[in-house]
Amino acid sequence: MLDIKLIRSNPELVRASLQRRGSTQSLDEFLAVEAERRRLTTEVEAMRARRKSASDEIARVKKAGGDAAEAIAAMRALGETIKERERALDEIESRLRAMLLEIPNLVLDDVPPGGEDDAVELRRIGEPPSFDFAPKDHLDLGTALDLIDMERAAKASGSRFAYLKGDLVTLQFALVRLGLEIVAGRGFRPVVPPVLVREEAMYGTGFLPTDEQQIYRTTDGDCLVGTSEVPLAAMHMDEFLEAERLPLRYAGYSTCFRREAGAAGKDTRGILRVHQFDKLEMFSFCLPEQAEAEHALILSVQEEILRLLGIPYRVVNIAAGDLGAPAAKKYDCEAWLPGQGRYREVTSCSNCTDYQARRLNCRYRTDKGPRFVYTLNGTCIAIGRTIIAIMENYQRADGSIAVPEALRPYMGKETLGS
Repeated sequence: MLDIKLIRSNPELVRASLQRRGSTQSLDEFLAVEAERRRLTTEVEAMRARRKSASDEIARVKKAGGDAAEAIAAMRALGETIKERERALDEIESRLRAMLLEIPNLVLDDVPPGGEDDAVELRRIGEPPSFDFAPKDHLDLGTALDLIDMERAAKASGSRFAYLKGDLVTLQFALVRLGLEIVAGRGFRPVVPPVLVREEAMYGTGFLPTDEQQIYRTTDGDCLVGTSEVPLAAMHMDEFLEAERLPLRYAGYSTCFRREAGAAGKDTRGILRVHQFDKLEMFSFCLPEQAEAEHALILSVQEEILRLLGIPYRVVNIAAGDLGAPAAKKYDCEAWLPGQGRYREVTSCSNCTDYQARRLNCRYRTDKGPRFVYTLNGTCIAIGRTIIAIMENYQRADGSIAVPEALRPYMGKETLGS
């Protein structure tokens, strides 16, 4: 979340950021509530001071043998008034916090304006393959080779679930092994995190309240995560990190769950947009001055893996209106999918500045007092989407699929489904 002092002292900065995001959210109500909170706080503190003075005076009168009954009655009445004002203050502070949680992060200056269609392409790497046959999409390829079964998964779990079978299972863990080796060499410590978290973790990372409709909940209110970013970030909730040890990097492998609410009729074919998927996620806690370099590092890991896999891709700088609430800036890597004849997102990486750390209360010490760390996250490998890119780019005329050379040592074979 943002610093209340920043919003109060520079509301135009926040308004400008909201405008760049295309938000219709107004700060006027927030500023009015915040002003009322400060007024009530001052009033309550003044009343508490009066009560203390009255208590001291009553003690003095009693000690002198005087009658303090009237003063005691007045102090009790003041006490009741204080209780009323404290209740009002608690209510307004709760309201203010709820409003603060709704305000997204400030957008960095080099983020392009616009919405979903306004991302700025930074570079393209690799040439889309040329086929002397009509390329198939991953579902047709996977069904023909009995590697993907959507129909039986629908019977077991409903729409947007899949059984991956045979060589695709081996391919999945080959990708994980490749990814873990690469990120370990860049200082990311492997973690298998919990995928069931408390609400505090979801609020702390900014997925609540804004992404409520995308989250699966248990009957007691806990949440299944849509990315291991959540438990990785929450691992150091309410902690002081040693500045000398930063950046602190993790790579979390987990199953993820998303309702995909609001995506009805969109990407319903195959395993591109499903409710359950697996992902290897990078996460970094760092000093503010390290954030730009850390963002570049995470992006470089993503690009290295796509190059090793021989998948044509492009890198885009996401426009302000398409950023999630915690992100101040985000890059996407989009792989070429011959089955769709277009580039589609396979990884993303975000600089969340101190937005999440402020909510998680994750800090480090300085000579000038505690400061909030910066947090960054990025997909190392989105397993399902990377499998799609491999299947479609490495397909052959006979319906078979070649294994990328970088994965053959882990697969022990050169062709999927053989």
